[in-house]
Amino acid sequence: MRNEKRGGSAAGQMVVGLGVIAIGILFLLDNLGIIEFDYAFQLWPVIFILAGILKYTQSTSSGGRAAGGIFIALGTVLLLKGLGFIYVSWRVLAPLLMIAAGLLVVFKSTRERKETVSGMLDKDAGQDSYVNLTALMGGIERRVYTQDFRGGEITSIMGGCELDLRQASMRGEAVLNVFTMWGGIEIKVPDDWTVSLEGTPLLGGFSEKTSAPRDNGKRLIIRGVALMGGVDVRN
Repeated sequence: MRNEKRGGSAAGQMVVGLGVIAIGILFLLDNLGIIEFDYAFQLWPVIFILAGILKYTQSTSSGGRAAGGIFIALGTVLLLKGLGFIYVSWRVLAPLLMIAAGLLVVFKSTRERKETVSGMLDKDAGQDSYVNLTALMGGIERRVYTQDFRGGEITSIMGGCELDLRQASMRGEAVLNVFTMWGGIEIKVPDDWTVSLEGTPLLGGFSEKTSAPRDNGKRLIIRGVALMGGVDVRN
């Protein structure tokens, strides 16, 4: 299962890389006068599509994949609107975005609770072993004390999330998927954890300021997307 998720993550990053290369080639040819690409400046919604692809391929839950699908759909609509293929006024589009965001929160709060109970945690794991945090136009702080941390997901959209794992522990390796857009995520980890960042910044950034542990027996892998936002990991 872990190898399958790594394969999906690599495929998603490959798609994003090819998309960025294609856009760069179009801009280059336009600047050189080889082709006339009057709509080049209308390609900015592609950022949402690429972020959605990464979110969908890297997510471990149906709620995360639903969020990725929403971003892909949003980017596609905005791209077609900018290129003149469809017409959707912002008076209609803005309420639809609010409805989609609300449905996403409801879906995540119901569906992922069932998945956590039925499949993601076994009988020996506590409720804090798997975290699922979502901040939408607000802030959330969470402190975890479990001694068997197994990873989870953090989503921050126009908000902020702070996850404090300094009192927690793990057995071997855990994967934490993150996604932030116009927001920030801060993760605090114990001194004996090794942190491996595998995130993709899109007009955003990932920052890791942890101390080097004595051994690599406990490893936290952080994957995800920072779209016009930031992810900060420290002790």
